[in-house]
Amino acid sequence: MGGLISFLCSCFNKTSSNVDDQAGPSKPVAAPIAKPEPYSPLRAAELFTNYADADEPNVIGSEGLEKICTEADIPMDGALPILLSWQLNAQEMGKLEKSGWLKWTADRKISSLSAIKIALEELNALVVDGKPPIKKPVKRTDEPYDRTEYCLFAENPKDAFHKLYFYSFTLVKPPQSRNIEMDTAKAFWTVLLTPKYALMNEVLEFINGREESYKAVNKDLWGMMLEFCETMNPNLDGYEADGAWPTLLDEFVAHKKGENKSD
Repeated sequence: MGGLISFLCSCFNKTSSNVDDQAGPSKPVAAPIAKPEPYSPLRAAELFTNYADADEPNVIGSEGLEKICTEADIPMDGALPILLSWQLNAQEMGKLEKSGWLKWTADRKISSLSAIKIALEELNALVVDGKPPIKKPVKRTDEPYDRTEYCLFAENPKDAFHKLYFYSFTLVKPPQSRNIEMDTAKAFWTVLLTPKYALMNEVLEFINGREESYKAVNKDLWGMMLEFCETMNPNLDGYEADGAWPTLLDEFVAHKKGENKSD
């Protein structure tokens, strides 16, 4: 798990630092994705086998997940790999169990990489990006996959996002720890919160360069960061320092208000 989290963190850090503008090694080019094929349980099982670990046939590990993302043209530096883990109820980052795969693909009638990509992109647009639900086609047979579950999420996207957000903390938290590393938290905040809340970019900028002060994130800070983003406007009107906010947020607000006074 650690290897994939490190890889994801490096991807997110590159994105937030805009290093895409710099020259660097070329990325693997994914093959063109074909139109979704009709669902086949056998094909869904075969698809899992194609990416399963050689020594653990009931598990797709980090290398298999990266291969899926490459061949399905799914960016590793976005929320889609996290969404896939969430939908399959993965217990570890970079480890997909066969039972979760078969249930998810059966529920959504998915047995191709193209259908996986479409399902994840639509869920990402709805839950993470906050875009309106897509319109259902007149004929259900015209759907690239079964959108029954998608429609349930569309009834309350905010609740779905909350479930994804808190699941993500559990996903990357080491079993014997109450915390996750700050680099991991920043990576996930970049992917999950910055698309929805502009203020989160300022919080991340504040944290950067202060690693000695902020080394880890517990569940309380994880949850309060979401509440902070949901309830505060960019001017921080209504923020109460005695409102039981975590120290990190108190110090961020003091820093931001100090900057505003100096301006």
